[in-house]
This record gives sequence, C-alpha cells and structure tokens, in this order.
Amino acid sequence: MNMSEIVIVYGQTETAPGVTMTTTKDPLERRVSTVGRVFPHTEIKIIDPKSGKIVPRGEIGEICARGYCVMKCYYHNPSATNATLDENHWNHTGDLGTIDEEGYVKIVGRLKDMVIRGGENIYPREIEEFLHHHPKIADVYVVGVPDVKYGEELCAWVMVENGHSLSEEEVKEFCRGKIAHYKIPRYVMFVNEFPMSITGKIQKFKMREASIKALGLEDASKIETA
Repeated sequence: MNMSEIVIVYGQTETAPGVTMTTTKDPLERRVSTVGRVFPHTEIKIIDPKSGKIVPRGEIGEICARGYCVMKCYYHNPSATNATLDENHWNHTGDLGTIDEEGYVKIVGRLKDMVIRGGENIYPREIEEFLHHHPKIADVYVVGVPDVKYGEELCAWVMVENGHSLSEEEVKEFCRGKIAHYKIPRYVMFVNEFPMSITGKIQKFKMREASIKALGLEDASKIETA
C-alpha cells in the first residue's frame, strides 16, 4: 500500500499517548505481528492475574504499565481508580499479552474474555485466529458459557461465507489434531451478524447471554454465580 512509514502504538486512554510502539527500523515480521517495545521512561510488566507475580518471558499474562503516561486517577471516582491503579501506580490494563526476550510485546486478548475450563486458561482470540483459516468461515468469535462439570465451555459464533454451507461437526473436525482438545468449541452457533455497539465494537457479553439462552444453560449459569 506504499505506507512504509506506518508504525503501531499500543495504549489506552489511561496511558495516553501510549505504552509501546514499533519503529520503521524494526524487521517487517515484528512490525506486523507485535505492538513493538516499551516507550522510553515507561515501564511494562506481564503478570499472572491471580497471583500478581511477573510471568516468565513468552508466557501470557496481564499487561501492566507505569510511567509519565499513566493517568493520575479517574475524576471523582476513587473506586474505579483503585480497581485500575495499584498502590505502586501500576496501571492494570485488562489486556492479555506476552513479551519476548528482545522486549517485543504481543496482544493476545482481553482478561475479561479469558475462559477457564476445568482449570485451563483459554484465550478466545487464539481460537478465533485459528478458525479464520477455515475457507468457509467468513468471521468468527468465541465466548465462554457456563458448564456444570468444567465451569466453562467454549461457544463459537460462526458466520459462513456466502454460497457455502457448514456443519458443527465440520468445524470441530477442522480443529481436531491441530489445537489442544480443550480448546475445541463445545458449541457452534451459525449466525448472520454479531451484536455490536453503535461504534462497531463486538459485544461479547451479549453473545454470552444469547448463547446461554439458546443452549438452555440457565441452570449452569445459576451454579456459576452461586
């Protein structure tokens, strides 16, 4: 596209203008598969969401940032501030990512989207990216739904390419032997559209609610929230 000077910046409103950035001198593979390395005078760490401890390089955890770019607080909202900033002023972004030995960061999903199935942490984005390789799948999103035995199971919302047909078994067969068995969606729902906000953002919470109702998982949902 003759846009060789384009770079990627990762950040949030709470960490304006950003936390990491690629550069025009980075290798092409790094520029298209990562969000670059940390800004000068800014710190970043990847932690285990449960223990709060820093995870080894290459492992998935929550991205936390600290530095001049991090907000002071939410205006007149101390409870929200305390939920986002810890006592050492680390901003807990809610984003899941990895950092490699050279300091390049990859985003793999959102903490709130993570599914815990039988004690295994599953990241829906990984499964979505895999299923996008299916030639008959136009678009797909994966959410967690309650399950009596495993706590949660996976449900894939699949939009099929125009002029093609696809079955639930075909989707599962495509996964077998290629991804871990516990990452294969237990349920597959075929849809023509996805719930979105007025700004075009996918609303996975609505997908989860609709899945629970359509699959008759209300009882499992009650156990989950009990």
